[in-house]
Amino acid sequence: MIIYNVTIKVNKDAADEWVRWMNDEHMPELMETGLFTDSKLFRLLDMDESDGITYAAQYHCATMDEYNKYISDHAATMREKGLNRFKDKFVAFRTVMEKVK
Repeated sequence: MIIYNVTIKVNKDAADEWVRWMNDEHMPELMETGLFTDSKLFRLLDMDESDGITYAAQYHCATMDEYNKYISDHAATMREKGLNRFKDKFVAFRTVMEKVK
């Protein structure tokens, strides 16, 4: 299993709207690509939240081929939608992991 993890720090004033958007629009749209089997959104605990709230969005797919297809066919459009809507109210970094056990 491959896990595509996106860690996002969102400004406090935008956090509630961002979570709604993730749950109602972004994550369902990503799942509609048919390339992922599951998605989850987490809030990181024990973090300094003075400059924002940190979340981790995880998307599971079966193979690297499916992940690579998402990156080549969908990622740019999906990222652009978030940037257009939330502009400078968040910062994100991405990691890709493989389940080993």
